[in-house]
Amino acid sequence: METTNTESKYNKLIIAVSIIIPVVVALLFSFKLKDFGFDVEPLRFLPPIYASINGITAIILVVAVWFIKNGNKTMHERLMKTAISCSIAFLVMYVAYHLTSDSTKFGDVNHDGILDAIEEETIGGIRMLYFFILVTHIILSIAIIPMVLFTYVRALSKRFDKHKKLARITFPIWLYVAVTGVVVYLMISPYYAQ
Repeated sequence: METTNTESKYNKLIIAVSIIIPVVVALLFSFKLKDFGFDVEPLRFLPPIYASINGITAIILVVAVWFIKNGNKTMHERLMKTAISCSIAFLVMYVAYHLTSDSTKFGDVNHDGILDAIEEETIGGIRMLYFFILVTHIILSIAIIPMVLFTYVRALSKRFDKHKKLARITFPIWLYVAVTGVVVYLMISPYYAQ
């Protein structure tokens, strides 16, 4: 009975957080701090850091699964908490960067914020691949928030049967989000303004 109370206690919070985070992030993209009179330098150093955090998260996830498959629950739990912490750190840095920096257009070689016909022709079909990866990354990064939290709460509630069942779905999606975060960075980084 106590385990269901733990889950139900967190369910509303998880749903609220899962709605609030994407909405707030979307709203934050609609303005820059400079638009409100803040004199801030663009945090251009952050993208390689938060892309690296995505890569580290992917490695942690794989190692955590290896530990649980080998019966080491303690290391699995520690690594999963670390992966969640990494994801939170990523989100904070990602938002900070986008609050201080203008958006980068994929293929904008001269960094003028406009993708002209020559630039568009130069990158060709790779642009469609980039957008496919980016869009799936964004959609799944929104979906993964409640999935990770529900999976974690089921473990916290010691409902390991339900935890394991949901983790089988959560893991590959979270891994995809982490890996494609790195791929998106590697693809867009040549076009960042210097």
